[in-house]
Amino acid sequence: MYRFLEQTVDGYMTRNVRTVRRDLDMLELSEMFERDDFNSYPVEDDGQVVGIVTKFDILKCFAFTPSQMLPRYQDLMSRTVGDVMTPEFIYVSPDTRLTRVLQIMVEHRIRSIIVLDGAQKLVGIIAREDVIKALKATATG
Repeated sequence: MYRFLEQTVDGYMTRNVRTVRRDLDMLELSEMFERDDFNSYPVEDDGQVVGIVTKFDILKCFAFTPSQMLPRYQDLMSRTVGDVMTPEFIYVSPDTRLTRVLQIMVEHRIRSIIVLDGAQKLVGIIAREDVIKALKATATG
């Protein structure tokens, strides 16, 4: 367990990250979620991360509110990632300790966190599964 305290994002993050553009429509996005079995994608614009979009963002579109009747499925699916993404996102750097990542995930109830380098460029993503893998690896080693 003590070895886990020393581990950083760099050793466990996924480096080959699939991203989406703001103009991608929700139908294509939902197909990507299904095909890739991911929970979120960073949203990039000219090489800069401008937000994150999750499966939960798609579900939020369908939520009933007193002021909103349920829109037609096709209408919602023609909306774009830019309409539903979260522009304020939490990110970490490769040298962030996994203990901090774990704390952020629990505190904010998020499944994955974007990893940016010092120049704010996307270098990876760290998911719950990665943290669990690190816990297991450091407990048995």
